[in-house]
Amino acid sequence: MAEPEPQLLLAVGLIEKDTNGDALWVWCYPSVTAELRSLLLRKCCLTDENELLHTFVFGQYKRSWFYITTVEVQDSPALKKVTHFSIVLMAKDFNPEKYAAFTRILCRIYLKHGSPVKMMESYIAVLTKGICQSEENGSFLSKDFDARKAYLAGSIKDIVSQFGMETVILYTALMLKKRIVVYHPRIEAIQEFTRTLPALVWHRQDWSILHSYVHLNEEEVEALKACTGYIAGFTDSEVNSRPDLYDVYVNLADSEITVSPLVKEAMTMGKLHKEIGQLIVQSAEDPEKSDSQVIKEISLKTKEILATLASLTEASDGNEKPTLNSEALKQKRFPPATENFLFHLAAAEQMLKI
Repeated sequence: MAEPEPQLLLAVGLIEKDTNGDALWVWCYPSVTAELRSLLLRKCCLTDENELLHTFVFGQYKRSWFYITTVEVQDSPALKKVTHFSIVLMAKDFNPEKYAAFTRILCRIYLKHGSPVKMMESYIAVLTKGICQSEENGSFLSKDFDARKAYLAGSIKDIVSQFGMETVILYTALMLKKRIVVYHPRIEAIQEFTRTLPALVWHRQDWSILHSYVHLNEEEVEALKACTGYIAGFTDSEVNSRPDLYDVYVNLADSEITVSPLVKEAMTMGKLHKEIGQLIVQSAEDPEKSDSQVIKEISLKTKEILATLASLTEASDGNEKPTLNSEALKQKRFPPATENFLFHLAAAEQMLKI
């Protein structure tokens, strides 16, 4: 029997757009708060006036992930008054491929039966057994979708081919746990780009910093501001005039990266950054190397930097992390930009005495 996954799936929901053009929250199981319902209506694209259909979107809000598949209804006798619908899954883990596959199956079930009951049966089967099987709608097995695969699904090589040496700005911002905002008018472009960025700091394997689909809505902005460092994706160009939200601003449409004046000092580039940038570019441009090999090479360089930092620390009292010995750092006589980077990295890794 497959492993049960009660700890990962949180809820399933259904949003419909009817022949009058109204998009409404129709059903959910077990329950979804009013705040989340209005958030998911905003995300599902059925309330947009531009009529663009986004077949699959995902994002995070207050430590829960949402995955939404939207389909147009054509020739479904069971759904005569419905033009489009969205299936929403809420879960605790980041795995777009897994939940895209599962929502596609749920969509096929709903198109055929026009009732949430059959969908709920499949949802409960996955919740309790990690599997749902059906000859006509396809089978789904949770454990086919490894978290590590989801982490490696994006392309670092594509990012480097777009930004070249400037990729090191993104690397530095992520290492120092800064706030990165990414803008592009197409949500699909944002999702592909932002989901790949945490792989630049592979040693952390932390995708909780990813908020790939954020609206300039008060609740969403406040929830984002409560996070220390993050990668946030926006399709609204207005975010450019919100310097309170970012340390580094990426205009993906124009391939431009801007560093906020407030973090210029912490983000000062020097010889070490040039070395890292060259390593990233050379590795990514090698046609023989896969994306995961590029990530591995960047990760080995990161480990060297962290080992250097570890050699400059001293044991603290009790079980606390070792802390940076500032004198030892000064005695090494690193170039100023390297010393500055190591100091700020120690701060990001909570290795400074307060």
